[in-house]
Amino acid sequence: MRHGDKLNNLGRKTAHRKSMLANMASSLILHKRISTTVAKAKALRLYVEPLLTKSKDDSTHSRRTVFAYLKSKEAVDMLFKDVAAKIADRPGGYTRILKTGNRLGDRADMCFIELVDYNENMLVAKAPVKAKAARRSTKKKTTEGTAKAPKATSEKGATDEATDEPKGE
Repeated sequence: MRHGDKLNNLGRKTAHRKSMLANMASSLILHKRISTTVAKAKALRLYVEPLLTKSKDDSTHSRRTVFAYLKSKEAVDMLFKDVAAKIADRPGGYTRILKTGNRLGDRADMCFIELVDYNENMLVAKAPVKAKAARRSTKKKTTEGTAKAPKATSEKGATDEATDEPKGE
């Protein structure tokens, strides 16, 4: 029985899973967005968000703790220099998962996982959409006294609509 076991093992043994998540976390920090399966993205989110929180405090202890998880000097440097400055005022929720459909080979659910503060398209405030006028199923009825006869459309018989006089040539 799996009472209280909330960790998704992803069909891998412990060492393989930890190594895979460390590599994916390093790639996410370096590239700001990666494409993966939904299950791996959800496991990666649980793995990387505490590291992002720890990067807000730039001390030797937190750098060593994060390096123990990431195992990449370049990723640790970028995390503490660039990423930590952008997420300094954010209280949590540093990643976003965007589902993209199914993979062609095995129909696995695919997605993008990205750092929230680095997606320029989502950061731009969109203009409010103006509501469309209501459409009517029937035309308005006009009274016979106010209806006008259609105007002539040939060149010689064309009229100026504003004055209802024949156009000069």
